[in-house]
Amino acid sequence: MNLKIYLGMLHQAEQTLAESFRQVAEGHGAEPDVHFLCRTLAGQCDRHGELLHPVVQRYGESREDNEPERLHAEGLSTTREGPVGLLRDLQDLYLLASLVDITWTMVKQAGSALRDKELLEVVAKCDAETATQLRWLQTRMKQAAPQALVAAR
Repeated sequence: MNLKIYLGMLHQAEQTLAESFRQVAEGHGAEPDVHFLCRTLAGQCDRHGELLHPVVQRYGESREDNEPERLHAEGLSTTREGPVGLLRDLQDLYLLASLVDITWTMVKQAGSALRDKELLEVVAKCDAETATQLRWLQTRMKQAAPQALVAAR
């Protein structure tokens, strides 16, 4: 069963997203909403990993799928400065969160095929929170874009 490959991908992607949210929170501490909300969202990602644990115990987890990496989700190790830097960092978070989101979708499809109610409950909670993360990131980028792209000269 290849579900363990996607569980491994999902677990790793959630960890990477959590670390990246923390990096952006610290790097953009002058933006209080970004700082505090990114820390909150990092905590959500940590909890997603905890909720995933019983599923991983049942099905296993593989971080090596013997297929060359086509999309490598690298976390943010540094943050950029200024308004454009904030916009770019939020965009990086959005890309990582999108990877997490679509991976939850694939795991949900497997859970449906397996008729695994526990897995589907985990997916429902975590996928909904990931969708909220994406909406906040998109809204915050829309808010930051005029300042970063037009007003700051």
